[in-house]
Amino acid sequence: MKSALLRLSFALVLFGTTATATSQTTPPTRAFEFKDGDRVVILGGTIVEREQHYGFLETALTLAVGQKQISVRNLGWSGDTVFGHARSYFGPPTEGLERLGKHLETLKPTVLIACYGADLPFEGLIKMPEFISGYRNLLELVRSKNPHVRVIVVAPPPLENLGSPLPDQTEANAKLEDVRNALKEFAGKQGAFFVDGFELMGGAKKERPEHPITENGIHYAEAGYQQWAAKMIEGLGLPKQDPAGPAATQLRRDVIKKDSLFFNRWRPANETYLYGFRKHEQGQNAAEVEQFDALVAAEDKKIQEQKLKILQALPQLP
Repeated sequence: MKSALLRLSFALVLFGTTATATSQTTPPTRAFEFKDGDRVVILGGTIVEREQHYGFLETALTLAVGQKQISVRNLGWSGDTVFGHARSYFGPPTEGLERLGKHLETLKPTVLIACYGADLPFEGLIKMPEFISGYRNLLELVRSKNPHVRVIVVAPPPLENLGSPLPDQTEANAKLEDVRNALKEFAGKQGAFFVDGFELMGGAKKERPEHPITENGIHYAEAGYQQWAAKMIEGLGLPKQDPAGPAATQLRRDVIKKDSLFFNRWRPANETYLYGFRKHEQGQNAAEVEQFDALVAAEDKKIQEQKLKILQALPQLP
């Protein structure tokens, strides 16, 4: 049994070496331990929500845990904050957190990956104490629904300077560095695993990148998500992966399909007509939303089967 595990570990490292190196950052001395059966929920704003369209992070994570079976659910919401602003629809931010609480009760995560703070440089660092307090309340909400959840706090990545007419992001990156420092301390106090997404993605560089990975200095393009996924895996201390390589093509397609189905499950179109104050018009259709559960579960099964095929095809030690 032990020799089989050693072969699997070595094979994973071999698979990871096919990935294109994007940085010489020294990997962490410790790794986050994922367990078989873990239910992973990813929370955050725009960077998290848009990842579902590319699937690099989940594909890399699925491969990095080896034969262990995990499920991943993306609860990212563009423009969201630790206070729940974007989730609140027509009410105050507290309404957004209440909605999040209901989703957490349903999903019952055992692992939470949270990436917040990218908006803070534009809000003014005078709000840092308020931000940390809001983050603490957010984690308290998560733990109230799932007391044994293991938390990963991710620092938001730096912005890119793409030149005129786009704004210079030097000052914003200096503030993001302060956010990173505050989050590292916060994670320690919360007993959470910390991933320095700011430094792993290059830190506060002032020069224009030769090969931009954002659309506008802020929002990642496909290359940005591919690099971010690689750095997240590195920050978690897991074996390197190549989610964009030929071996992972079908797996990533399955991940993207599953994420699309899940998005329609938890954020259905015309939700006001299904569950809100206009449900008297189309509320009878709300029952159909739950039918997505079986479709998502079927994709989870396909993802695990496809992952095992990839692992079995890896070189074996004699």
